[in-house]
Amino acid sequence: MSESNRDGDAQVDVALIARWQRGDQRAATELVERHAQALARFSATQGVRDGVDELVQDTFVRAFNSLDSFRGDSSLRTWLFTILKRLVIDRKRAERRGQQQVELEEEHAVQEYDALDGMVADEAMRRVREAVARLSPMQREVFTLRVTEGLPYTEIAAVVGSTEGACRVHYHNAMRAVKEYLSND
Repeated sequence: MSESNRDGDAQVDVALIARWQRGDQRAATELVERHAQALARFSATQGVRDGVDELVQDTFVRAFNSLDSFRGDSSLRTWLFTILKRLVIDRKRAERRGQQQVELEEEHAVQEYDALDGMVADEAMRRVREAVARLSPMQREVFTLRVTEGLPYTEIAAVVGSTEGACRVHYHNAMRAVKEYLSND
């Protein structure tokens, strides 16, 4: 995503926030529509498999309840990622205390392929997922925010609680590790 697109997206978000604060409920719906899919993808990279929709909804509830504290130092999406990340950490803590169990269901497994193209694509995605899963948690998070969400390093640093330079290093190391994994059969 180019810098001008990000700036335009940020301006749209600021305008929607202002409309919502003036009582326009449609603005809240538009904000959810603009960011929900990215939050769902990000939650998957954080290891969330079940309850993604609930987690995304909780993220928006928290965001809307504290929108007055949003200073705009980063983009709204970055702020939403940060809220979601905190919710995931809270959920994982609860799971460690035994309050929640995450189980894989049979429907999550691939049952069959329709065509050779689908099989090849699925195999490639499986290999990429394996490679990404082998990264350290910080590398995986930085890599995903950069590759899937197209965030600039400054915003990634805000989400992961690090510096821009450290995020660049984590991304570089992650990319190298993924490439090495994919080149070894």
